[in-house]
Amino acid sequence: MPEVSPLRRSVGLSAVDEAFADDGPLARAIEHFEPRGGQRQMARAVADVLADGGVLLAEAGTGTGKTMAYLVPAILSGQRVLISTGTKTLQEQIYFKDLPALAKALAVTFRAAYMKGRANYLCLHRFDQARASRPPGVLDSMASWAAATETGDRAELEDLPDDSGLWSDVAATAETCLGTDCPQYQECFVTRMRQRAAESDVVVVNHHLLCADAAVRHNSYGEVIPECAHLVLDEAHQLEDVATQYFGIAISNYRLDDLVRDGDRVSKSTTTNDPNGEIQRAVSRVSDHARAFFGAIAMARRQRGRSGEERQRIGPEWFGDIIDHGLALGTALDGLEAVMALAGGTGAHAAGREPDEDAMSVARRAGEVRDDLRFLLAASDRSYVYFVETRGRGVFLRGAPIDVSQIVKAHLLGRMKATVLTSATLAVAGSFDYVRRRLGIDDAVELCVPSEFDFARQSLMYLPRRMPAPKAPEFADAVATQVTAILQRTQGRAFVLFTSYAMMHAVYESIMGTLRYPLLVQGTAPRSTLLKQFRTTPHAVLLATSAFWQGVDVAGEQLSCVVIDKLPFASPADPITAARIEAISADGGDAFNDYQVPVAILNLLQGLGRLIRHRTDRGVLAVLDPRLKTMGYGRRFLASLPPSPMTHDLGDIERFFEG
Repeated sequence: MPEVSPLRRSVGLSAVDEAFADDGPLARAIEHFEPRGGQRQMARAVADVLADGGVLLAEAGTGTGKTMAYLVPAILSGQRVLISTGTKTLQEQIYFKDLPALAKALAVTFRAAYMKGRANYLCLHRFDQARASRPPGVLDSMASWAAATETGDRAELEDLPDDSGLWSDVAATAETCLGTDCPQYQECFVTRMRQRAAESDVVVVNHHLLCADAAVRHNSYGEVIPECAHLVLDEAHQLEDVATQYFGIAISNYRLDDLVRDGDRVSKSTTTNDPNGEIQRAVSRVSDHARAFFGAIAMARRQRGRSGEERQRIGPEWFGDIIDHGLALGTALDGLEAVMALAGGTGAHAAGREPDEDAMSVARRAGEVRDDLRFLLAASDRSYVYFVETRGRGVFLRGAPIDVSQIVKAHLLGRMKATVLTSATLAVAGSFDYVRRRLGIDDAVELCVPSEFDFARQSLMYLPRRMPAPKAPEFADAVATQVTAILQRTQGRAFVLFTSYAMMHAVYESIMGTLRYPLLVQGTAPRSTLLKQFRTTPHAVLLATSAFWQGVDVAGEQLSCVVIDKLPFASPADPITAARIEAISADGGDAFNDYQVPVAILNLLQGLGRLIRHRTDRGVLAVLDPRLKTMGYGRRFLASLPPSPMTHDLGDIERFFEG
């Protein structure tokens, strides 16, 4: 997005109406632009709240064109507006495609900036340190890129694997940042990114960075995103989960490994005076105790957890003898903090040397890890839920806030003069009560804009006439039978979405020899690779879990059916879900109807929303869970579903495609 003069037009609702007029600038300049009543309605509501302040809750059904509906009033508002998205895909679409198109169409000049989390950017100081400590040639290819890049964004390194350990050594993480004390602060890519954002009218971020910024401000560590009083949250249904992550406390073997590696680098630095090896011994003690602590946690996790369970809820009594390893690690971190502070600060001053900012950074980090460790070992704050999580080689000890509503209200939405929260799935059966409760929203203007798509013509909803209960042993076989019958009639071209890996694999084993269509299975290749294969393989079928329920857009006949095995209730065995159920019940609420059902409805709508993405799309939506018809709460699900014709007859699927 080119940076141009921040000149603005004097604007009110009339300018927004003019932009969306049948013969207005958008219709004249943007190819395939269609004037839509719902889009105009939403744009007016966004313009109102940006001008007058307050909160707007706007559910915009698929096909509304909600991105344009908030970008146009944001551009014309005369305010600096922060746009936050739930996915990087939408963030990139807005910055690289939509904003340049609107700048041209509206003939209005403005500056825009694009911000990612700081770990996406190269740290020049750490890069220099890494080159000095590694054999010649290891970082040469990255060095030529570092000298030429304007942004320092790792996305430009297309050949660098996502899990590259090399990048973790040179990334501009918050923990390793020296701030204004860094010798390359002015040249820093993060500094330059912030400067661009501070000079911009529209700043495009994502929810992860937004919540990271709010957490930094909450802890009085400064700011990541420049001050802004006007916020648009797209894909706002994801905000609670992201806030839960960023306002939590966590330590992991990865975090300790990074600390040890940087401590070791400081101990070998020519600027650090360690003639007796005291720093190296302190680093080694932390390394040894961290290995023992996380090894003991991993072993206990395997012994006490259930098979396939990623997260295990814990309390103070869970640690047992592990507590001794944790206390020893805490003592070792105390020692590392002290010796690094001495070497970097008072010791350097006494020796007539300049303070060693790298040593001081390691000292600060050692203290922060120690404090987080002791908080997690105590596991005594009743507003948090504590759990152990294992992913690959990673062992994580976490504490997450059970209820983030007041945190979001105080540290995010409460700082804004105007906030727009929008999504295709924000209301439950037309009510915003659920999202209000979960995000601490008291007063808000509410708007539900129905989808522009003709579901009566474009879609068919299939519910089997008879299915066993989801907990019945025969349910997996029944799902496999139904999936086979459906896919034979749709000629493949389908997403089959599951609520568990176990069910996905069971159904795959049953159908792999009976269907002639290419089967793609989550876990056999990266998500982006599977999507590319699906888009380019005729009659392909993709079997997947939650990773494909959101943020996936496949247009045209290639995706003509979405099958969902079960209503996507969150597992009550999940620590965060269980803790929230307990908290709502303890307050006298109805956790099932007020929390579990709304979450499942919104998740179901996200999954089904993969199908009809454009006016020319046609397809079948199939839900195989009998509870839609047999349980009282099924009516709430049905009331929230798209207005598609409904059938129990597989023959209607054939007739739908023939028609």
